[in-house]
This record gives sequence, structure tokens and C-alpha cells, in this order.
Amino acid sequence: MKLFGIFIRRYIPAAVLFLVFAAVFAAVFSLYDLHAEAVLYASLLCASVGAVFIVAKFIGFRRRYIIRRRLIDEVGMIVLDLPEPKTPEEEQYCEVIAMLRERCGELQGKYETDRTKMLDYFTTWVHQIKIPISVMQITLEQESSEESAQLGAELMRISQYVEMVLYYFRLEDEGSDLVARRVNVDDVIRQNVRKYAPVFIRRRLRLQYDGTQLSAVTDEKWLGFIIEQLLSNALKYTDKGSIYVSVEGMCISVQDTGIGIAAQDLPRIFERGYTGLNGRVNDKSTGLGLYLVKKACRRIGAAIDVQSEVGKGTRVSVTLPEKIEVE
Repeated sequence: MKLFGIFIRRYIPAAVLFLVFAAVFAAVFSLYDLHAEAVLYASLLCASVGAVFIVAKFIGFRRRYIIRRRLIDEVGMIVLDLPEPKTPEEEQYCEVIAMLRERCGELQGKYETDRTKMLDYFTTWVHQIKIPISVMQITLEQESSEESAQLGAELMRISQYVEMVLYYFRLEDEGSDLVARRVNVDDVIRQNVRKYAPVFIRRRLRLQYDGTQLSAVTDEKWLGFIIEQLLSNALKYTDKGSIYVSVEGMCISVQDTGIGIAAQDLPRIFERGYTGLNGRVNDKSTGLGLYLVKKACRRIGAAIDVQSEVGKGTRVSVTLPEKIEVE
């Protein structure tokens, strides 16, 4: 019914013009004392023919409307099955669409090429910058002063941010980057715990982790990235107290006794660049950590949940899927 109303509105000017012509004929017949029934009869005949014409036009209009609607719903696909143009105007619109489609393809190709070049550049840069970072880490490990320990911690943060650049580009890529296999979750957790052990020692923070027998079919690289980011965030916002890592069923949780997250910030913590209250309190916040964690969880099909209270700490839970879907 709504579609018929749209169709009828297109012919309102023609209907009004028809009524005006009929009124003119009726007025002329009246002035010459002719029978008005002739005008009424002719008008009814014209209206009947017009009704048949309108029904036929509506059937064609409806068919073409459905085709256009389907094209709109599938706008992400290459439009190759446009309805046959019936008027010169429609032919021109089809030419414009074809030109836009061609231009869009050219821009898409250029974008993919530029993105590939940029990813290759940053991949090369990450691997090259790791060499001087490793040399500096080895040099600092040979010293035992408080200053060298602090420099080592800052150097580890630099190394982490370098890695985040590469992970950022990989996560922004819509393609599938998964190597699914059975992974010993305990090994992944302990590997990242050992990585941050010097930071725990230097800052006198207690880490509690009792181990787990869990093995899951997932991507080890992305799972390691998620756990690393959660530990990094917990350390970043915890000045004193403890950090707990626990595994229950398929759920991995990292809980801290840090500053917590304000209630008004919780709905937006996974937005890119959003730092909220923590960003104003801690200038080390980038607003990228949890954004990347959320995307990495989506990549491996995991669910993430954050519970927090200001002044009492934060608990982030990642629930792994029973099986991972690989496209």
C-alpha cells in the first residue's frame, strides 16, 4: 500500500491536469447549451483507459522498485544487474553509476596497494627497531643499579608500543589472520608473566597465578597479545597491591587493585582513542590497549567483559570459544 501511494504521487500533476481539461470542456459545453452528459461520458471512458494504464505502469514500477531496493541492500557488491533504462534520463543515470563504479574500483585498488606498502614499511621498521632495542636491553641487564632497572622498564614499554603498531595494522585488516591449533593456555600466560616479572619486582607488586591445565583451540599469537595487553593495563594503573590471574573453565581473568574505571567510562572503554578519567589521571594512557584487545577477541571469537569500581580495581575476563571459526 505504501508503494502504491509513492507511485500515485508521481501522477498527481497529470490527474489534476485531466480534471482541469474536463472542467474546461464542461464549461464550454455549458456555454453553448450542449449536453454535459457527453463530457461526463467521455471523462469516464478516459478515466477507465487511464486506470488500465496506471495498473500496467504500477506493475512495471513495482518490479523495478524491487530491483532497485535489492541493489541498495547489496550496495557493497558490484552492481552489474541494473534494471533496463526506459528513458533518456535513466540511461544517463546508468552511465553515471557505471562511471562511479569504475572510479570506485580504481580507488579501492589504490587503497589496497597503498595499505600493503604501508604495512610492509611498518613491518620492516618494527623488525629493524627491535635490533637496537635488544642491544640496549642486553646492555642494561649487565648493570644492577636502580637507574638501569628503571631504564629497562621504560625500554620494555617502548618495545611493547613498537609491537602495538604492527598489531594495530593487522587488526585493522579485515582479512583472516588466524592459525588455529590446540594451545596450552598455561604456557601462554606464563610466557607473558615472565616478560613482566622485572616490572613486578621493581614496583613491589604481588602477582598471584596458580596455573591451569586448560588447553584450547585458538590462535596462540592473538591470545598472547590479549594477555600481554591485560597485564600491561593492570600494571599501568596499579601502584600498590596485587594482580591476580585466574582461569575458570574457558574464562581467563586478570584482576588488579588499581585505580579502577569510572562507571560513566565503562560503556566507552573499547572505543579507539578513548581514555576517560584514567587518561586525565595517567598521561601514559593511549586509549588503544582495550580497543585492540576487543578487536583481537573478536578475531579469535572470544567474549570480553570488564567489571570495575573506582578506587578498588578492575577485573577483565576473556572467555574463549569452545571452537574457533576460521574463514
